Amino acid sequence: MPHYLLSMYQPDGDPPPPEVLGPIMDKVAAWDQDLRAAGAWVFTGGLHPASTATVVRSRRGDVVMTDGPFAEGKEHMGGFTVISVPDLDAALEWGRRISEITTLPCEVWPLRSRDGS
Repeated sequence: MPHYLLSMYQPDGDPPPPEVLGPIMDKVAAWDQDLRAAGAWVFTGGLHPASTATVVRSRRGDVVMTDGPFAEGKEHMGGFTVISVPDLDAALEWGRRISEITTLPCEVWPLRSRDGS
């Protein structure tokens, strides 16, 4: 079955206060349980703040390291989930659900198989 990456993007800065974030995280936990019950969950990871990221770039034999994420912007990837579902439509449905819960953008990317397809 194909795998898809669901990337969640969040605004830079401090997270919302607990009274706002708490109910959202409860809904995220329910979404996660639904995903697992459907047999679609593969892996989930949350990321530390964007300020902890390092970009490693090779240029003409030299390696340059810079602080922060590759793209500078007002939001950054905050976490991701890898799912295994029959097709893109199913992946987009899971992405729609988590985006509605969190009110954050969710990118849905098909992952290449080991043979490159």
